[in-house]
Amino acid sequence: MIFVTAVLLLLLWNQNDPVREAYQSGEAAIQQGNLAAAEKDFNHVLELVPQDVGARVNLGVIFMREEKWDKALGYLKQAEKLAPQVAGIRLNVGLVHYRQGQYAAAIPEFESVLKQQPDSAQAQRLLGLCYLFKERYADAARQLEPLWPASNGDISYLYSLAVAAGHAGRHDLEERAMSQLLATGQDSPLLHLLMGKAYLAHEDYASALTELRKAEQADAALPMLHYNLGLAYRHAGDTEKAKAEFLAGVKQEPNVPYNYDQLGLLASQAGNHREAEACYRDAVKRDQNLGTAWFGLAKACRQLKLYPEALEALRHAGDLDPNSASVHYLRAQVLAQLGRNSEAQAEFATVQRLKKEGVDKLEQEITGAKYHDPDPGH
Repeated sequence: MIFVTAVLLLLLWNQNDPVREAYQSGEAAIQQGNLAAAEKDFNHVLELVPQDVGARVNLGVIFMREEKWDKALGYLKQAEKLAPQVAGIRLNVGLVHYRQGQYAAAIPEFESVLKQQPDSAQAQRLLGLCYLFKERYADAARQLEPLWPASNGDISYLYSLAVAAGHAGRHDLEERAMSQLLATGQDSPLLHLLMGKAYLAHEDYASALTELRKAEQADAALPMLHYNLGLAYRHAGDTEKAKAEFLAGVKQEPNVPYNYDQLGLLASQAGNHREAEACYRDAVKRDQNLGTAWFGLAKACRQLKLYPEALEALRHAGDLDPNSASVHYLRAQVLAQLGRNSEAQAEFATVQRLKKEGVDKLEQEITGAKYHDPDPGH
């Protein structure tokens, strides 16, 4: 993802030489990748001019590059408050949320950018991907389709558009995007990865493995390749190969939470609850919004008789999705084991009500009833 490195030249004519020099030094340090020096320079600007907007934006960008999301968001929000009319700040705020998987929070930021700058292709694409992640497929297709003239040579874009259009029932657009995807991607490793993901979504695991193995033969370093190979092997019933792929994913992409989540699931299914607990903790350490990992951690803690820890994990899972019948059912079981019977009965009653209302998103992910693509934009 490209970071927006907008440098706001507000009131520069009034700045004295030390401020100008600190700006120039900080910007040069950013370009050279010396983020520690850049941080020092822009903090110096704030010492000299406490209300400076540009320094806060640049500090936000620095912390984005370092993936220190809370710090980045703090500086960007300060800048936004000082200069609410600057769309580039809100674009960066949206990017911080996007990179953390907080798509619901990112959507209004990108929408506000487009309201002010309707031709911002970056905001259009990011908003379309956010809609796709939140399963607002018609909105995603509507947002992504106008990017076709400039993006129809980008197979990641074409894949995202095809997925959105297919789920939205716009099969003419889906077929057009898929045809262009095949023509553009030809025999590339990324095309095979994307086709493998598409087959996974359609539960055609044999075809998924064929495509994903082709991708691996051509480029074993593709992002998320091992994760998707692991899913294909797991669904095909080969847990040994699945575990090997998820471990390879951990080695290649140690900060990606999904491989740890799947390793936790495999360990849990094998009855290795202590190992499962460790894997799930690794997952939620990297992504506080991963509901399946919080639920898996709660299950492992219950098996290990760590009931307070199980309830804490269920609190996180419940915050992410209050309408998951599985979360309420597991909470009822834990409460019963703690002797809190009236609370347990209330949870069981909630389970019965939710089952009548249908299956929600987290429930689908917990039960494996739906393929979860954590990265539909690639």
